[in-house]
Amino acid sequence: MYPHEKIAKILRTDKDVIKALEEKLSVSTGKKNIMEKIVEENGTAIRNRLETLGLENVKFAKDIYSALIKKIERDNDSLTKALGDPKATVSKDWERVLEVAKESAGRPKGFFLKKEKAIEFLLKEPPQKLINLLGYRDVNELINKEDVFEIFPSLRFVEGGEWLNEVFFKQYEGLKAEDFEEREIMTKALPEKWARLAESFIKKKYHNVSHLKELGVIYVIPIALEISGEVLRNFGLLLHYFNEVSFYSDLFKRFSAGADFSKNITSLLRGDVIDKQMAESEKSLWLVIQRYLAKDDENDWRLFAPHINPEALHWDKAERLLIRAGRNIDHLESDLYFWQDLNWVGDYFKSDAGIDVLVSFNLIDSSMSLVQQKELTKYLYHHQESMWNKIFSEYFGLGKMEEIMKENIIKGWFEI
Repeated sequence: MYPHEKIAKILRTDKDVIKALEEKLSVSTGKKNIMEKIVEENGTAIRNRLETLGLENVKFAKDIYSALIKKIERDNDSLTKALGDPKATVSKDWERVLEVAKESAGRPKGFFLKKEKAIEFLLKEPPQKLINLLGYRDVNELINKEDVFEIFPSLRFVEGGEWLNEVFFKQYEGLKAEDFEEREIMTKALPEKWARLAESFIKKKYHNVSHLKELGVIYVIPIALEISGEVLRNFGLLLHYFNEVSFYSDLFKRFSAGADFSKNITSLLRGDVIDKQMAESEKSLWLVIQRYLAKDDENDWRLFAPHINPEALHWDKAERLLIRAGRNIDHLESDLYFWQDLNWVGDYFKSDAGIDVLVSFNLIDSSMSLVQQKELTKYLYHHQESMWNKIFSEYFGLGKMEEIMKENIIKGWFEI
């Protein structure tokens, strides 16, 4: 099988798409045999990790899948112990974990919505469900007795998407650059009282960690999901969110000098993605996709077109931060190093029935597969999005890729 055919099979796209891509990028960059290089690196990484797992002669997908799951569980146990056995239902324990994550991320600063502006939004559009649930008379009592940076996360799981999108977030259309300020990314372990309000919301998401880009807040809801691998997955998510919040903060700052500030901000917060097929040209046409479209439709046409994905970049950086964290907490670096640079790595192995099955070596795919292993669900979309990033970065470099993402994220496409 030719390298471009191998990569096309992994990406579930047409081999002619990859072949044409390689030809155009070779002309524009002068770099040759990049697809061959990627296939060789992929094979080397897989052989190395299988050897580490004691599976040098493995033939079946289920054996690799099982070994990756067990590796996640071992690393989760080690990390849990190193973090002092945090209890998922105890806010104080989460504060300790958040501090470790923040330190590992370098305590980054960003450009975020001012507290007084957040209060203004609450006063103009009071969250009545939340006010009633907490037993307050009105929004003024809510603001006086609760932390605004805890109220805002709670809107997601109390008020519902329709009110948020059709009423509350409509206020964002009037945002100005002066409504933002420079400050450190904030972490919040919400008090235990918020847990009962968020229970049904969290069970749908399979994690209790989230973030608010515009406020520069990363928060944890103290709920135990009682799912294997929970600490490693959530700690990885925290590191991922530090990268994601920083990425969008850079965009907020970039757009602050322009006339379309509020329009661009609301587009970013919605996660807009172009849904118009572009006419091909002699140049190489790429999309910028800022969401995991496969969550909603694994056959979305945009997944099979050349594209780069900021989410996959955030995860790549998160796994590097995970190694740094491991270096500083109980010498876990060597164990966690197993996962570094595996985001884009994966290949086909045989099932018991002799059918080719794609196995992702990506940490978050493996972790989410563990969440759903009773249903035998195997997550692959993080790996495939990372593979598209890998192709682009091999030609242009990671720094150039990130800059192009930021330059074109609103438009949604670019040509090389």
